[in-house]
Amino acid sequence: MALEERAVALLQQLLRHRTVNPPGDERALQEELAAELRDAGFEVELVGRTPERPNLVARLRGAADGPVLGLLSHVDTVLADPDEWQRDPWSGDLVDGEVWGRGAQDMKSQTAAEVAAALDLAQSGWRPAHGDLLVIVVVDEETGGEDGAIWLTENHPDLVRCDFLLNEGGGTVIPHGDERLYGVCTAEKGVFRFSLTTRGAAGHASMPNVADNALPKLAPLLTALAERRPSLDLTEAPMALLDALDLEDLDALRVANPGLAAFAEPMSSVTFAPTIISAGTKINVIPSAATLTVDCRVPPGHGRATAERRMAEVLDGLGNGYEVTWIEEVVGNGSPTESPLMDALRRWVAGEDPGARVVPTMLPAYTDSRAFRDAFPECVAYGFFPQREMNLYEMWPLVHGKDERIAAADVGFAARCYRAVAQELLA
Repeated sequence: MALEERAVALLQQLLRHRTVNPPGDERALQEELAAELRDAGFEVELVGRTPERPNLVARLRGAADGPVLGLLSHVDTVLADPDEWQRDPWSGDLVDGEVWGRGAQDMKSQTAAEVAAALDLAQSGWRPAHGDLLVIVVVDEETGGEDGAIWLTENHPDLVRCDFLLNEGGGTVIPHGDERLYGVCTAEKGVFRFSLTTRGAAGHASMPNVADNALPKLAPLLTALAERRPSLDLTEAPMALLDALDLEDLDALRVANPGLAAFAEPMSSVTFAPTIISAGTKINVIPSAATLTVDCRVPPGHGRATAERRMAEVLDGLGNGYEVTWIEEVVGNGSPTESPLMDALRRWVAGEDPGARVVPTMLPAYTDSRAFRDAFPECVAYGFFPQREMNLYEMWPLVHGKDERIAAADVGFAARCYRAVAQELLA
């Protein structure tokens, strides 16, 4: 109970720092964490691209060589509009067993749980028998990580090199029939964003028949991207999930658990989400060009060739009267679904929630785990923040949404997980 109380109090402290990114302004928060970890016996460094946004790295050295376990989190958040919330987004209020505030789910709760577990271990006199325990608290995840995980792994790789890593991306309980499943995020999709441009000829809007309006030419492209689905590109994580559920394919999952299928479908294929459309700048001028911007996510390990093939499949039959411009290209990555870290999580869940089990999942988006896998190819990086008071379908709308909050019991639940996993892997 003392560990839960400590983790909850730390979460409230973190939530009261307004670290909306941009600008982030995480220094004050990071200095508070650094002081606590240093006092507990950790070697602590604050390093960053700018003084206002340092990343925190705290190391608890072991007695002998062995694996390095990293506990990773970020402390920047997205914005919040107080007028839309029932409570102040930066209050950190504890009400009816729930802690409220921007970042309560994404992801200051995990920072609090990881730091509380690390402090509890160090202050009890525990030290790794083999290897080191790293606490890594970064900035700038919400806008891509250029000042955070990417900068840190590129500029200080020896400081944060690790064999195992726990981060965000999974862990909330998933109801499945009579079962309780805890998803372990083992992989993340890549980003291949592009734009489609159609051309025409400008003219006065009062005479549309003598111009060639580029804007309506986007309509069939927009409709196809919104309504058609490309063929599947199954990778290790969704295949392992189906295998763990003893199901043959996604069709079987749709029958067995439609809610889980809605989360699993984006894991299994390229996705296209039209998000921005632009054309003319004056209401009385027919636009000569129109552009549709598309957020495209691609399964890990697949590159532009896969994105192009699936785009051609979705836009088949619509001709070639459009231009494609690639805006951003990042290949997704993943870690093996079987590892000593997965075994440790299985054992912990079995002990804490008898009858429940873990299953591999994939995040349709991406986290800072991507930077660590890129920098350290042998690193096994998983997303796992266990929650059982709220299930996945109740929790997910709160992420980046209004009235973000978390059950205090789950903050303690997660802290117990991180403490136990560290003790097992670094024995």
